Amino acid sequence: MTSAHRRTDVGPGVGVLRSSALTFLLSLAAHCSGPQDKGLCPGGTDASRADLWASANRSQLQGFWCQPASQLPRDQLSALIRRLASLQVPLQAWQLSCLANLASRCGLQDDFMLHPPSLLLFYNLSQVRAADCRAFIRRAAQGDMELLGHLPDQRVALWRVALACLLLGVLVCDMDASSIATTDPRVLENLQHCPQLTADQRTALNSLLAGGRTRLGPPGSWTVEELQALGPLATYISPRLWAQVQEAVGLGFFHSVVAACRSGRLSRHEVRHFVSSFLESKAKPVSSRRRLPRGRACVRGRITAATLQDNLFLVHYDCAQLESCLDSRVLTANLDPLLQHPLPTECQRVVKAKLTQIYPGGLPEDQLRLISSLVYLYSGAEIGQWNITSRDTVVALLASDVALENQTEAVLQKFLDHNGTVSSALLLAIGGARLCWMSPQQIQTIRPQELRLAGALDVSSCPQSRKDALYTKAQEAFGSSRTPAAYYRLMRPYLGGAPAEELRQLAQANISMDIDTFTSLNPRVLQSLDVGTVIALLGPNVGDLQKARSHPAVRSWLRSLSSSALGQLGLDMDPTSPTGSAHTTSRPSGTTPQAPHLALTLALPGSAAQASTSGGLWAPLGYLPLAVALPSSLLWLLHSGA
Repeated sequence: MTSAHRRTDVGPGVGVLRSSALTFLLSLAAHCSGPQDKGLCPGGTDASRADLWASANRSQLQGFWCQPASQLPRDQLSALIRRLASLQVPLQAWQLSCLANLASRCGLQDDFMLHPPSLLLFYNLSQVRAADCRAFIRRAAQGDMELLGHLPDQRVALWRVALACLLLGVLVCDMDASSIATTDPRVLENLQHCPQLTADQRTALNSLLAGGRTRLGPPGSWTVEELQALGPLATYISPRLWAQVQEAVGLGFFHSVVAACRSGRLSRHEVRHFVSSFLESKAKPVSSRRRLPRGRACVRGRITAATLQDNLFLVHYDCAQLESCLDSRVLTANLDPLLQHPLPTECQRVVKAKLTQIYPGGLPEDQLRLISSLVYLYSGAEIGQWNITSRDTVVALLASDVALENQTEAVLQKFLDHNGTVSSALLLAIGGARLCWMSPQQIQTIRPQELRLAGALDVSSCPQSRKDALYTKAQEAFGSSRTPAAYYRLMRPYLGGAPAEELRQLAQANISMDIDTFTSLNPRVLQSLDVGTVIALLGPNVGDLQKARSHPAVRSWLRSLSSSALGQLGLDMDPTSPTGSAHTTSRPSGTTPQAPHLALTLALPGSAAQASTSGGLWAPLGYLPLAVALPSSLLWLLHSGA
């Protein structure tokens, strides 16, 4: 933040502030009471503006920003939260974390049944009454647990509270493998809502299914309908189990999955693991394959356009037969229908090799737009032969989730070499994550105006070198913003590359940084900040440090502090913890009070078992009941609706 922020003239970044969402929120804030004490919820209700929440549309509310919302009277803040729930407005973690703190300050958590499920994931769990525990967890389990990626301690706390309530829901996604294997078979109803399972969890799932104790029974009795009811869990079934499923049932299910994939209802990435496992179960033993002559001719019949319309195409044609039975004319005329099938990697390599034979000088641009699923197979030298002149081609090649870092940089470079520009439309189309894979030199080609038009892009997953380059570029775009508040709103996604002096100036500006942004800061820069700066930087969100204290950057910073400095934060170091995790003791001014520590021991996922947690371990009298250790044999109680 430079001296430009104190200018009275309107800089080029101010135009972005005139979005309908921000204008809407600022208009509300303008009618609220004046500056409030940080530890208090604004009082009174401006009835003349209360109806604005009822008329706000989804797009406006998606631009929710804590700073103007923090000035709203309690009734209007409550109306805002309910409106967010009724319209199912998708908010990001940084928005939800500060909104949860606002709701806690204003005593709105008791209305959790009317709040967005994902918001509950960020709530102060010590404020959940014992009588409401099951209802709270059941509501929270409808939220997106991936939003807690930067708050490992809060995630573990939710898991523990769910256990204390004997109700897991989607929180079963954090169960360890041994618990899944011994739990009630009805756990499948909740596991299928998990975005993904770990390798150990997949093994435990197959063990549970193989035992025949689930409602599906043994694999030999499964039906197509029952497999479809498993949802995404069916993609984790092992080849050994598929070999036990009746052939007609397996083929029927395979047909339905490929049909859904080809119609766009399932992504090829999601389906490819299932296809590989299923086909492996149908593959002939190696000994029998060796009896066939090498380089054998096509024995399944020539592949035609009609053949490619069959959802069992991959069952009839393994990768060797694909190579033998697919001629160049059919391939070039039917590349798109072929690649709509979730081809195993070996088959993808066959297709790539055939395309290389057909186009030794590089694929024509019209064909490039069809091969997004193959891009990861191409080297930088091969991409260097391509002719990329259209933004649409870049979007087609990079919109897929399979292109890797080298391919991203090479594709963009070919586009730039043909006088292409990285426009705001292109940035929005390929997403912020692709910025992480641009070279620093390519980032420098982005014009400030294009970055302003693109708005907030999520670059939190970028390596530090890219965050540094993006911060410098964002400074060019937003450095002349009129006020510190406007500057922070625009620069927030790019502060992972900010130097210490920048963060100290923001702390003095009282911007109340959310914990999600804080955990994305440069760890080395974070180490140079003293406690006073961090308290000022986070403002009313400083209590969220305990939700993130196992995050690597936060843990490292906390371990560098003295006991007196930790005392300023209301934390101390647990001498029994192998990671030296911090526990809340007393609170800094303006933060939510915490209650005595209650211990709950259970098999927790990964290293999180050792991490101290927030919320679930802090239960005032009259709230969560005293938690007791539960042996895995009692985990059968943990299913939805228990």
